[in-house]
Amino acid sequence: MSANKTNPHLFRCGRHSWDFRERPAIMGILNVTPDSFSDGGRFDRLESGLQQARQMISEGADFIDIGGESTRPGAPEIKAAIEKQRVLPIIKALKSESDIPISIDTRKAEVAAAAIEAGADIVNDVSGLRHDKSMWNTLSRSEAGVIIMHMRGTPMNMQQLTDYDDLIGEIKAYFMESLAASEQHGIDKERIILDPGIGFSKTAEHNLDIIARLPEFFELGRPLLLGPSRKSFIGRILRREKPEERIWGTAGAAAAAVLRGAGIIRVHDVGAIRDAILVAAAVRERIHGENGD
Repeated sequence: MSANKTNPHLFRCGRHSWDFRERPAIMGILNVTPDSFSDGGRFDRLESGLQQARQMISEGADFIDIGGESTRPGAPEIKAAIEKQRVLPIIKALKSESDIPISIDTRKAEVAAAAIEAGADIVNDVSGLRHDKSMWNTLSRSEAGVIIMHMRGTPMNMQQLTDYDDLIGEIKAYFMESLAASEQHGIDKERIILDPGIGFSKTAEHNLDIIARLPEFFELGRPLLLGPSRKSFIGRILRREKPEERIWGTAGAAAAAVLRGAGIIRVHDVGAIRDAILVAAAVRERIHGENGD
């Protein structure tokens, strides 16, 4: 399919496909880590992880995003072998009992390749495919979808890199570079989702600016994913220190993002946020016409 005929709302990964004009999608977060900022240690055993995945599916998740390495501010990098030990058993177990598309949240090509072999359908790379240059070849050899997120630096130092001259312009330039590299590696544009990176090398004000100015990314021609779930900017607005107390604040951010055109919302609390974004999508349709155009 030529670039000028690519449907900007269509996403494909393997045999799965979505048109996000029909409704926004929910990606449920499953951290099988001991140290994630919000739920570290809660789901790092196979049975507890499976039970959480089943719960999110029952609440209406469209995707499950499985991560074995914390990307919270200040988090250190772990070895690929440890990451694989954490994520591969849950991917295989979930794939054996559900057809839901699985996303692997990793920066490492070795982990991504093993996860795809185990059944993962999407690679969600917080480094925007920049941390491990082998990731391009791994993706080009598969039919997996890819989420390209914007981040400066690494989780260890990203919150020291929040000085922008033109926040939205610089993120767009980053994405344009990624899209061009994807094309050079033979990765079909319809396999790509863009994530501006709420909370990654961004201040609280930047996060709000990204949501408010989301339509400025439409010219890139790809669906947009937003991950505001329980983030510190919500805690700052609500004066809620504990991440688990930010569910309804997350619902507000998610609804605003959908009204501004987001196609996918990545969250911990699937049921509550799904309700919020479906109502927001219904309002968006009344504002913009059928299917939100």
